[in-house]
Amino acid sequence: MTHSQTPISRRALLAGAASLTAASSGVIAAGSALAAPEPVSDDYKIANGKINQSIAFWCFNPMPMETLAAGAARMGFKSIELVPPTEWPTLKKHGLICAMTPGHGFTKGFAHVEEHEECLAALHKSIDATSDAGYPNVITFSGMRRGLPDDEGLVNAVTGLKKIVGYAEQKKVTICFEMLNSRVNFPMKGHPDYMCDHIEWAVDLCRLVGSPRLKILFDIYHVQIMQGDVIARIRQFSEYIGHYHTAGVPGRNEIGDTQEISYPAIMRAILETGYQGYVGQEFIPTQKDMLAALGQAAKLCDV
Repeated sequence: MTHSQTPISRRALLAGAASLTAASSGVIAAGSALAAPEPVSDDYKIANGKINQSIAFWCFNPMPMETLAAGAARMGFKSIELVPPTEWPTLKKHGLICAMTPGHGFTKGFAHVEEHEECLAALHKSIDATSDAGYPNVITFSGMRRGLPDDEGLVNAVTGLKKIVGYAEQKKVTICFEMLNSRVNFPMKGHPDYMCDHIEWAVDLCRLVGSPRLKILFDIYHVQIMQGDVIARIRQFSEYIGHYHTAGVPGRNEIGDTQEISYPAIMRAILETGYQGYVGQEFIPTQKDMLAALGQAAKLCDV
């Protein structure tokens, strides 16, 4: 909706359209009834709130941050994440936080020793900003294999992260290490050659670093593509998980009944582990009305 438009609820528009259709169709046969579709709109209000829902803002480009933040606040979201500090005042204006702040890109990471200096500098700066803002988490990555064996990459990552995790502890910020899928060869839907493409690699990393300020960003979409058995893995590795992301499989689009993951079941499993962190909606909408798609996702995860 642009600033020049009069705000009209989607329910009102649907009701008006239904009335016009009935009026133009002539006499409706006696005893028949019009089947009204279940209303789904961007004004869905999160009711249960047991899941702290967040939004990955990049998925909703080119929507202005002001529009997304206003819609998120109206629906009861608590966060918009992966947002640069320049946009944090907009979040604050709408009572939102940034539950996962950006660190460095995923093409470079801690698997390669020669990339440590760059990644450590980026993380140090992000940890400072995140701590100053009172936000909980910052993201990091393994980077690509580029011929490096997984066990050597793991040793390198442990060495590199041990240089920064103590600082994260001091600043009370959790570094979240994301697993990504390496199977799908499509931009931002898969990351061929990414090293940390199995959840056990990330778990081993957390165990070896041995700090409560290093956790896994458990992206349900990526785990489903690479390994499946999502609920069992959530239960098995819950103590190492610091954040979750969603998206539909296949396609990384809406999380409704057009794809293979049952998100209500997964949300209930997450709650059963005692998790109290955030779940970020990181699907790429195909609907023209992206806020309506967001409302549908909020409703599915509001278990």
